[in-house]
Amino acid sequence: MKYEPVIGLEIHAELLTQSKMFCSCAVVDSTTALPNRHVCPVCTGQPGALPAINARAVELSVRVGLALNCEIHSESIFARKNYFYPDLPKGYQISQYELPLATNGWLDIDTPEGLKRIRIRRVHIEEDTGKLSHVDGRSLVDYNRSGVPLLEIVTEPDLRSAEEAVAFAVKLRAILRYLGVNTGDMEKGVIRFESNVSVRPAGSDILNTRTEIKNLNSFRSLLAGTAYEIERQSAIYDTGGAVDQETLGFNEMTGKTYSQRGKENAHDYRYFPEPDLPPLVLDPGWIQTIQRSLPELPDAKRQRFIEMGLTAYDASVLIDEKAVADYFDRAVEYGLSKQIEPKSIANWLTTDLFARLDDKSAIQACPVSPQMLVDLIALVTDRTINTSTARAVLDEMFTTGKAPGEIVREKGLSQVSDQAQIREAIRKVLEANPGEVEKFLAGKESLAQWFFGQVMRSMGGKADPMVIRSTLDEILSSLKQ
Repeated sequence: MKYEPVIGLEIHAELLTQSKMFCSCAVVDSTTALPNRHVCPVCTGQPGALPAINARAVELSVRVGLALNCEIHSESIFARKNYFYPDLPKGYQISQYELPLATNGWLDIDTPEGLKRIRIRRVHIEEDTGKLSHVDGRSLVDYNRSGVPLLEIVTEPDLRSAEEAVAFAVKLRAILRYLGVNTGDMEKGVIRFESNVSVRPAGSDILNTRTEIKNLNSFRSLLAGTAYEIERQSAIYDTGGAVDQETLGFNEMTGKTYSQRGKENAHDYRYFPEPDLPPLVLDPGWIQTIQRSLPELPDAKRQRFIEMGLTAYDASVLIDEKAVADYFDRAVEYGLSKQIEPKSIANWLTTDLFARLDDKSAIQACPVSPQMLVDLIALVTDRTINTSTARAVLDEMFTTGKAPGEIVREKGLSQVSDQAQIREAIRKVLEANPGEVEKFLAGKESLAQWFFGQVMRSMGGKADPMVIRSTLDEILSSLKQ
């Protein structure tokens, strides 16, 4: 039988605040900071300690809700989510349940069939747990991360393939980074994806038993874990079995999911309003101020780049990293005065500049500024140097940080366009290769390109290719007569 996957995602993203969600402890990198140094009675759940809401975390959460086209509720309520786990010091998590911060949003993703709208059920604020490490049969707890502001985003079960789930995750991560609310560093666990998966007979509208794959911290794991779970559940139904509702982990080494525990339902957590926190009431004017402060988001930026004359592919590559998109924007703005086309800047940026960076995110530390790149392109455009020389100049710019014009002057790299000089170089090449000339005259036209390369080489790569080409064509044509 053919089955249709039904997938919803839950995303947990740590918020970029200086202090924790309900106390003044500093937020630190849990992968490098000494354990249990940034804790206090509140985030370790000591008796009598009272929480206080972090206003900056609320502001960042509202930004996300607005960017995801959600309805922002002027009043929401924090709740206690009760469950026991060693890295949860209070024995409960402060979260939101019945009245979350934002609901009823959406995000469009690209699919082979075109744009598809994925509904967002809710966006709510909660606190992160501590961090468990298992060493030599013992479990160690680090509470530095306990209480860090965490945003949970829950979709409706609108995704129909593992590939769609990844497309949503990629786009959401980009939006969070553009908003400045999360670094997107999945290796450090600051954003984690959970895939809720069920399958049903194709064409059916029923919702079968689902499983939840926890803590998928890479797009590769999200794709592989979701795809495996779809296959596993399909095989169970094919043999007449039943899928158990449970929480799963994913083993990247085996490529398989494994059972962690029975899947909890809402009533298992015994939610009730947090007695130590009042309702969170937001001023509508404040929400409007946040709305006006939102940056240009990836979709809008991509459309603007396409309207500049870029291809959809080029635009998508440029918007993938906000730092790259900002670099391109600065280069285009500067290039206006030099009449350099955005398409030319995009080509140099996505090919030659990217080839010299360890990864695209390294562009923030790139020694070649947007203005320097445009100046280099301008030297090619006005035929001061050719493309081959420009690439050598770019290498020098990376090494020394010098401006392209300065490098060209110091090394005497200006392009030779004098036709008499080029004609003489062509004459010498033809005289030195009589056999190849005979083959060309006998009909081996491809040798024209070989002659071109020999002339360029003889002139140290500094000759104007257009002048070489036209002069060579003229001389070779005259030899045929």
